[in-house]
Amino acid sequence: MSDFLLSSYEYDLPRELIANEPVMPRSSARLMVFHRDSGEVEHLHFGDLARVLPQCDVIFNDTKVIKARIFGHKTSGGKSEIMLNQPLGEGKFSAYIRGRVSAGDKIVLGEQICAVVDEICADGLRNIHFERGKFDTNLSTPLSTDEVFALCEKIGHVPLPPYIKREDTDNDALWYQTIFAKHAGAVAAPTASLHFDDELLGQISTRHKTHYITLHVGAGTFKPVESADIRAHKMHSEYYSIAGSALDAVQSERDILAVGTTVARTIEHFARTGATSGMCDLFLHPHNPPRRVTYLLTNFHLPASTLIMLVSAFIGRERTLELYKLAVSERYRFFSYGDGMLIL
Repeated sequence: MSDFLLSSYEYDLPRELIANEPVMPRSSARLMVFHRDSGEVEHLHFGDLARVLPQCDVIFNDTKVIKARIFGHKTSGGKSEIMLNQPLGEGKFSAYIRGRVSAGDKIVLGEQICAVVDEICADGLRNIHFERGKFDTNLSTPLSTDEVFALCEKIGHVPLPPYIKREDTDNDALWYQTIFAKHAGAVAAPTASLHFDDELLGQISTRHKTHYITLHVGAGTFKPVESADIRAHKMHSEYYSIAGSALDAVQSERDILAVGTTVARTIEHFARTGATSGMCDLFLHPHNPPRRVTYLLTNFHLPASTLIMLVSAFIGRERTLELYKLAVSERYRFFSYGDGMLIL
């Protein structure tokens, strides 16, 4: 079936429609609204969201992006770059490291600070920890997870997506973070939420019950699908937690708007497993559609990505590609800093 073919999720996207920075104010980004019951399409702005959104509970992802891109050098002198993927607890992280490394290698990040390679894992990942002290001796102490976060804030860089072809700036530290970011651990932003400023969030909160889950978005979100049959794709895993009023909402029968694909995957993982925390590796596509999420707010995603397949899980592959073709003709801005789509 075409729905299982990776090539069936391709579309033509002019390079100039990839957004390299967001529009400001945040809520001035454009919003395509698709009404599934009628097939109607509206071209609005995020500032119109509170007006057009039906009565429902609205759930956001309150993860906080860390400055996960770190530069250093090997003890041999060669330059090295670390891209953190996910915290593993007790100061340990999975990470991608540019260049060849072996278990036991140390990457110098500054005076008396280094990263130590603990394990070479599959899919190009390495498990690492960080140490402070005389790294050329045994007189060093490991850093805690919070200490690593503080180190990243001091020496790290904003982990811009690979399709943004520029270096990060001080502006990205604000742009690539939601206004309600709370729990540090993500290396990519929940981008649908980047469109919310204080005014829009206030409007939504006045008219709807709002809740927050946490899913720490990993670098695997940018991992391409490499199998011709998407059913052979191994989905990346990311830590999540659902608690408090968000858990009550998910367990209720009320309609739910998932603000972003990360929220949709988290809720749908819970709907299938009943686990309120753990690792989410759910792959939503047209033959694994949502069971609990009613509406979806999301950005426009890369061709042949798991994210466009997730959108297809809500409205079908053919309709998704039709709407993406329309978005291209209407000159919407694509990907993380781009415009968005509301599926009702």
